[in-house]
Amino acid sequence: MHTYSYESIVMMTPEMIAPRVALAGATGYAGQELLRLLAGHPGVRVTLAMSSGGEARRLPALARIWDGDIQPLDVDRLASDADIACLALPEHASATIGAALAAAGTRVVDLSGAFRLRDAESRRRWYPDSPALPHGTVYGLTEHLRAAIPSASLVSCPGCYPTAALLALGPLSRANLLTGDVIVDAKSGVSGAGKSPSERTHFSEIHGSLAAYGVFSHRHGAEMEQELGCTVTFVPHLVPINRGILETIYARLVPGTRASQVQDALEAAYSAAPFVRLRGDALPEVKHVAYTNFCDIGWRVDDASGRLVMVSCIDNLLKGAAGQAVQNLNLMCGFDERMGLLR
Repeated sequence: MHTYSYESIVMMTPEMIAPRVALAGATGYAGQELLRLLAGHPGVRVTLAMSSGGEARRLPALARIWDGDIQPLDVDRLASDADIACLALPEHASATIGAALAAAGTRVVDLSGAFRLRDAESRRRWYPDSPALPHGTVYGLTEHLRAAIPSASLVSCPGCYPTAALLALGPLSRANLLTGDVIVDAKSGVSGAGKSPSERTHFSEIHGSLAAYGVFSHRHGAEMEQELGCTVTFVPHLVPINRGILETIYARLVPGTRASQVQDALEAAYSAAPFVRLRGDALPEVKHVAYTNFCDIGWRVDDASGRLVMVSCIDNLLKGAAGQAVQNLNLMCGFDERMGLLR
C-alpha cells in the first residue's frame, strides 16, 4: 500500500483522498482524546461523533477543536457515513457493533478488549460477549504487527497495560533471551479506570494513597501471556495522578546473556519505530511521556545473576489508547504512522 507523507497530504483537497472517519464513544476519556486527535488530523474527515448511548451533547473541553454535536449511538449511521469507524465503547457494545460493522464492510479500529484475545476459551472467560473474531481481525500493537495492519478489516488496539509491557518484553521474547516467568508491577493514573465515577476512584479514596487491585484476576494479564507465550504475574496499582503508566518489569535472562544482547534486540526491533524511545540505563518517568504518544523503555541487567529489570512508561490515554488507535488508522489508510501525532 502506498504511504503518503505529511507534505503530500497537506497539498491535497479532502475530497481527493480523505477517508470518512466516525467515532463512537466520544464522551469517555479515551474517546475525547481520540476525537481531539482526529479533528486535527490532516488526512481524514470526521463525519460523526457519537456517545456510547442515547444522549446527544456537546463537549466543552473540545470547543473550537470539534464544535459538532455528539450524536446518540446509531450503528446504521456508522456503517453508512464512515469508511472507518473508531469504537471507544464498553466491551459488550463493541463486541456486537464492531462485528456488525466489519461484516457490512466498514473498517473498524476498536479500543475495547472485545477482540484482543485469539483463544476462544480465553475470550469466554474474560470477554464473554465476544464469541468470535470477525474475519480480518488484527491485534493492533503497531510496532509489532505493522505489516498486517494495512489490510485489516478490524484492528483491535491493545490494552494500556499490555502496550507498555509488550513493547518492552516482546523483542526479548522473540530473540529467545528470556527464561521462566515474568513479573509486571504496574502503576496507572486514575483515568485508566474510566470516566464513570466509583468509590475506588473517588478523590477522597485515591488522594494520598496507592492501592493494588486485580491480583490474579485482571484480564490484561491474559493479553500479555498471549503475546509473550509465558506466564506473567501482573499486579496493577492505582496511583493518585490523572494519567500515565509506569511498569517495573522483572525477568530472568537465559544463562550467559549479556546486557549488550538485550540492547541489541531492542535496538533492532525499534530502529524505525518513531514512538518508541530507548533510554538504556536512564530509567524513564511518567512525566517524560505524559500527553505524548511515546513509549519510553529503560533497563538494567545484572550480568552475574542474569536478572533483568525494565521500566516502561506510556500515557495511558494516548499510546495506551487514542494515540495508538490513530497510528493504526494511519497504516490502514496508507499514511505515515506519525500523521496527526507528530508534526
